Amino acid sequence: MSQTTDPKAKWYVVHTSSGHEVRVMDTLRQRVETMNLGGRVFEMLVPTQDRVIIRNGKKATIKEKIFPGYLLVKMILDDPTWLAVRTTAGITGFVGAGNKPTPLSEAEVTNIQKFISSPAPRFKTKFSVGEAVKIIDGPFSDFLGTIHELDEEKGKVKVLVSIFGRETPVELDFLQIQKV
Repeated sequence: MSQTTDPKAKWYVVHTSSGHEVRVMDTLRQRVETMNLGGRVFEMLVPTQDRVIIRNGKKATIKEKIFPGYLLVKMILDDPTWLAVRTTAGITGFVGAGNKPTPLSEAEVTNIQKFISSPAPRFKTKFSVGEAVKIIDGPFSDFLGTIHELDEEKGKVKVLVSIFGRETPVELDFLQIQKV
């Protein structure tokens, strides 16, 4: 695929088998090379964003697909490029009206690129305000409390704990609590 972009090239959205976007992109990239379409197909993108999740009490970083089941392709749409994309295994078709693929506007592409490059919330949690939790680590280990505030950006939570008969807010990491 060519690095220089022709001004006639537009971004198109291609529908793929969900969960197989990266494999389909690799297959399409190989087809473009073998069919010598590098001068008309310029970029391919599976928009993802890094997410930190807590699974079984441990932090894990995953690449979360922003548009599951879709692939973005920057190309000059003509019969050979349409046929190459449309007949690639795992691709079910272009997004558009009827048989006519609709290109994304420059504003849409800019917004997607900004979203991909923007820092995502560091944590994705399954806790919610008002939920009863047990503290499993730290000086308040084995205390029960209620979630008062969540800060997914920092991975912190404020839990109201009853100490000497008085509700006291305690700031903890998500890894220090578990659902009751």
